[in-house]
Amino acid sequence: MNPDLLLIVGPTAVGKTALSLQIAEEFDGEVISGDSMQVYREMDIGTAKASEEERRRVPHHLIDIIDPDTPFSVQEFQALARQKIEEIAARGHLPMLVGGTGLYIEAVTHGYKMPYVEENTELRRELHLFAEREGNKALHQRLYEVDPVSAEKLHPNDRRRIIRALEVYHATGKPFSQITGKKESPYHLLWVGLTMPRDLLYERINQRVDQMISAGLVDEVKRLKEKGYHRNLTSMQAIGYKEIMSFLEGEMTFPEAVDLIKKGTRKYAKRQFSWFRRIPEIHWFDVTKDESFEEIQRLVAGKFLHSRE
Repeated sequence: MNPDLLLIVGPTAVGKTALSLQIAEEFDGEVISGDSMQVYREMDIGTAKASEEERRRVPHHLIDIIDPDTPFSVQEFQALARQKIEEIAARGHLPMLVGGTGLYIEAVTHGYKMPYVEENTELRRELHLFAEREGNKALHQRLYEVDPVSAEKLHPNDRRRIIRALEVYHATGKPFSQITGKKESPYHLLWVGLTMPRDLLYERINQRVDQMISAGLVDEVKRLKEKGYHRNLTSMQAIGYKEIMSFLEGEMTFPEAVDLIKKGTRKYAKRQFSWFRRIPEIHWFDVTKDESFEEIQRLVAGKFLHSRE
């Protein structure tokens, strides 16, 4: 029988962590982070990781597993998450994949077929130099010219994945988007999507950014910078880190950096909505409605309790 897997997804700041803790405590669940930036150590405030107290309440996995300068791919995430799902299921607990990084989550649930292409060190160096010289947008445009589907899914600052897509195209002569696809899911899935009115979500995002600043985000980025983690690393492209890094390097004022973090996070939330809205299996719940939590409880119980008795 395929292992059970509960997905709790939605945009940043919508309340996924709070709900996942309640559901995990009620259904004996363990949380696997579905966030591409929470894997990095020492990046706590800006990635909104579950607190130490929350992690004591419920076991969390795939948080703080690599240093910020360690390369990390969706394939590696896929393998690690699947391993954790098997381990959690073997303990008789409910695996819960919770987060907002759609590509990472779907790679786990439906097993994107990833083409095996050996690393081309020379090509990667050439593309990195091109991006340094011409800018990330110019590199993104190069991908758009040969693989517009992949380019639409990738942010221009996501240099590592853009280079990987160009590397695959260079090796195979085919767009990366044409040689990947979904397989049948190896899991007994239940998708729960969280939403709220957009103006309220944007207000919560702005408040969260202010809270991150108050909690010491600037000092966190300073410590990372002092340890030699530079702005071209994938980890340092995370929203909040790149803007504060620019502020620390004198490229903008502090108010400008904070404003950019808020704008960037709102745009990211919009992209997250767009990604998850394409998945028809998701049951959507407006978290501002009082009845939503009880409805989610009933849905989870109806889906999983019989298979866990």
